[in-house]
Amino acid sequence: MVNLELYRVFYTVAKCGSLTKAAQELFISQPAVSQSVKQLETQLGVPLFNRTHRGMELSAAGGKLIFKQVEEALRLLDGAESALTELQTSATGTIRIGATDSIFYHVLADKIARYSLKYPAVKLELISSTSPYTVSQLKDGKCDIAFINLPMEDADVKFYDTIAHLTDIFVAGERFSELKDTEVPIKRLREMPLLMIEENTVARRALSTFLDNLGIQLHPDIEVANWDLMKKLVIKGMGVGCIPREYCKKEFEEGSLFELNVSPSLPARGVGIALAKNVPPSFALKEFIAMFNEV
Repeated sequence: MVNLELYRVFYTVAKCGSLTKAAQELFISQPAVSQSVKQLETQLGVPLFNRTHRGMELSAAGGKLIFKQVEEALRLLDGAESALTELQTSATGTIRIGATDSIFYHVLADKIARYSLKYPAVKLELISSTSPYTVSQLKDGKCDIAFINLPMEDADVKFYDTIAHLTDIFVAGERFSELKDTEVPIKRLREMPLLMIEENTVARRALSTFLDNLGIQLHPDIEVANWDLMKKLVIKGMGVGCIPREYCKKEFEEGSLFELNVSPSLPARGVGIALAKNVPPSFALKEFIAMFNEV
């Protein structure tokens, strides 16, 4: 395959009509320009220029036949390079953000709104799924950044930072009001109807690991797919739910839910940023990530 730079030299010589002027425009020596033209002619097997006393003229059987195609190819390549440069130096393009519904609502919503106002030229595509599936989409190139429940490990993903902390707690509604202001041994929860998030979630795995270390097994009566449904069912008296404290602030203020004083308490978790390895973030994405470092 012919070196692309040889075509660029050919195009510049044809446009300038002179080896000297082409060398000045390309910032290389005139012998280097002449040698490049000869090399291209040798590789293509046809003379591209007629050397006259007026300068360099395209040959009818060579240069004139390919000039338009070369010009168009170089224009497209220059356009592609400019687009990539702009992507790395200005906030344009699209950012595909993957997260769970709850992370979008409780952690990201304000940041997304602020970013959109600051960078209106950037399109934000929100992709909602569980944390494990979001990481899978990140690795498949279907999203640019993932906000995931921790802990999680994956050798093919770069875990960038922790941006929020979650504390799993047990909550109940008015039906279990006798449990208010009393210490509830975690073993006693086996006597109560329990609601838990689905098994294929990071939150459920973290809970199971903690209980296993205590030698305790809790079997939910109801498994739900999202926290909002769990809160509604708990408020209606369906049982005691396990949910991050940070997701219940509104219900605590309203008095529709209260936190059980369970002993021992559950360990804190986090929400982290994950990026695909070997994929440099665009300027727009860097600016979005920077928002989470702001005080």
